[in-house]
Amino acid sequence: MPKRSRDELEGVDFNKRLRSDPRDRLSALSDELLLVLLSYLPVHDLTRCERTLASDSQIWKSAYYERFVRPRAARIPGIREANVLNKSLLYSSKLSKWLEDGPLVRRGRGTNWKRQYKLRHNWSRGSCKRTETEVAEQPPIPPLLVRLHEGIVITADSIAGLRAWWTRGGDRRIASMAWDTDSHSSAAPSSLAIDSSTTTIDSMRISVGFLDGSFGLYCLDRRKRSLKCRYMHAPSTNGTISAIAFAFPYLLTMTEAQLLSLYRFPIIDDKPSYQEKFHSPRLLSSLKSYTAWPPLSLAIRCSSTVVSTSIAYAMPTYTAGWSVGLQELRLTTEGTVLESRLATPFSHGFRPLAAPESRTRPTSLDMNSSMAEVPFARFTSPSAKPTSLSYTHPYLLAAYSDNTMTLYMVTSNAQELIIGPGKPLCGHTSSVSGAHVGDRGKAVSVSAGGNDLRVWELEAGLSSSTSRRRAVWGEASVMIRPENQTSDEPTSGTNGPDRIMSNSMATAAREDLMTSNGWLSFDEEQVVLLGEKSQGSQALIVYNFA
Repeated sequence: MPKRSRDELEGVDFNKRLRSDPRDRLSALSDELLLVLLSYLPVHDLTRCERTLASDSQIWKSAYYERFVRPRAARIPGIREANVLNKSLLYSSKLSKWLEDGPLVRRGRGTNWKRQYKLRHNWSRGSCKRTETEVAEQPPIPPLLVRLHEGIVITADSIAGLRAWWTRGGDRRIASMAWDTDSHSSAAPSSLAIDSSTTTIDSMRISVGFLDGSFGLYCLDRRKRSLKCRYMHAPSTNGTISAIAFAFPYLLTMTEAQLLSLYRFPIIDDKPSYQEKFHSPRLLSSLKSYTAWPPLSLAIRCSSTVVSTSIAYAMPTYTAGWSVGLQELRLTTEGTVLESRLATPFSHGFRPLAAPESRTRPTSLDMNSSMAEVPFARFTSPSAKPTSLSYTHPYLLAAYSDNTMTLYMVTSNAQELIIGPGKPLCGHTSSVSGAHVGDRGKAVSVSAGGNDLRVWELEAGLSSSTSRRRAVWGEASVMIRPENQTSDEPTSGTNGPDRIMSNSMATAAREDLMTSNGWLSFDEEQVVLLGEKSQGSQALIVYNFA
C-alpha cells in the first residue's frame, strides 16, 4: 500500500493513545491531602473510587449538606431575601445550619453519612425495595388499625388482638396479645396511637381506643418480645373513640358523639418501662363540637412551657360543599388551660357572609361552651368531602377523590391561629385515598388502587411561584418505583399469616392489591402501606429506601 502524502493527512484528527503510568503517585500523598482532593470529586465519581478514604465520613457529610440541607436553609425567611451570602450557609463542621438534621450531627461518629446520603438520594428518585407481609386472611370488622414508628409496625384488630412487627428481617412478628374481654364489654379496637415523644430502645407505649368508649395503655418490650396492658379506662357513654393521640403524659381522644377530651396521666417515670403501671388520668378539658366530621387528624405538640393539642377535621358549609377546620387547645405543662381557638381557611372563593374578605382570625372559646359555629360560606363550585386529612404542624394536607390534594400552611403562636389559603397539589391519575405528612416537610400519598405512591416535598412546594406552578402541573412529586428484583431476605416459612413475599412475587400480584381505608405511613427509611387483595386477605406493603 503506497504511503499517503502529507496533504492527504491534513485535517485528520489522530487520537494518541496515552501510555499508562504504572506508578501510584496518590499513595505517596498524606491522608489529609487525599481527602482534600477527593472532596472536589462529584458524587458519581466518588462512588466509583476504590480507595478507602472515598468513604470518609467528612466527605459525605459535606456532600449531604450541600445537596439536602443547604437548599432548605437558604429558604429560611430573612436569609432568602438577603443580598449577601450568609456565612452560616457555607459548609462547616461546626457552624452550618443543619435544621432538622441536627440530631445526625450530634450523634457524632455514630452517623454513617454515606448511608444517609444514599438514603436521601433514593427518596429523591423514588427508588426502593418492595416486600409484603400478610397480616390477616380476611378483613376484620372493624377494619385493621396500623401505626408505624422507628421501624416497628403496630396492628390492632378484633380477631388477632394487638401485634407488633418488624418491617425487615425474616421473623417479622415481635409480639402479640389477645384482648382481655373481662376488662371491658367490647374487645373491638376503633383507634390506635403510639407515644413517639418518649420512646426508648427497649420499650414503647401504645394507646388503643375501643368501640365501647374505653381506652387502654400498653407497653411493648422489644428485647423480651412481649406486650402487656398497663391501664384500662372505663367505658364511656359518649360513644366509640374514633380518633386518639398520645404523647405521654397527655392523651387526646375524639368520640363518635364529637366530644374532644384531653387527659393527663401522673408522671412516675419519664422513660417508658415494660414494668411501669399507669394511674388514673385527670380530665383537663372537654369540648363538644357540632361541625367536626371525619376524616380526623389529632396532634399533640409539647414545648418547655406550653402544650398544644389540636384536631383537624372536615367541615360542611352552606352552598360551599366541604372545607377543613382546625381546633387548638393550649395549656401549661401543669395542666392549666390557657385558651381554645378555632381557624378555617378562606380559599377557593370561600368567604363568610358576615365578615370582610380578609384572612381568618382565631376564635377564642369558653372552656364550658361548644366549638364556635363557622360562618356560612359561598362557593362558585362546591367542594367534595376529603378522603383523608393529615396534620403535622405547620402542614395540613387534605386529599380528595378528584385526583388532587390541597396543602394549607398553619400559623400557630401565642397571638393567633391562622390557616393560610390552600395550594393545590396535582400528580395522581386516580382518586387519592390516603396521605400522610411527616417531619421535615415531607408527605406521601397513595391512590385508591394502591399502585400510585408519590413523595412530596411540601416545603419546596410553597417557597416560590415556580414551585407552586410545578405543584399545579403535577411536577412537584416523585413517584415511588420499586426495583423489580428478588428479595434477599429470608422468609419465615411457606405457610401461615407471617409469610413474606419477595419482590418478584409482589410484582406478579401487584395488580391484585388495593389500599384498605387509604392508610399509609412512613419514617426515615421506609413507607408502609396497608393493602388488600380481591380475595380479602390483607398485607403490610413495605417500601424500603435504605
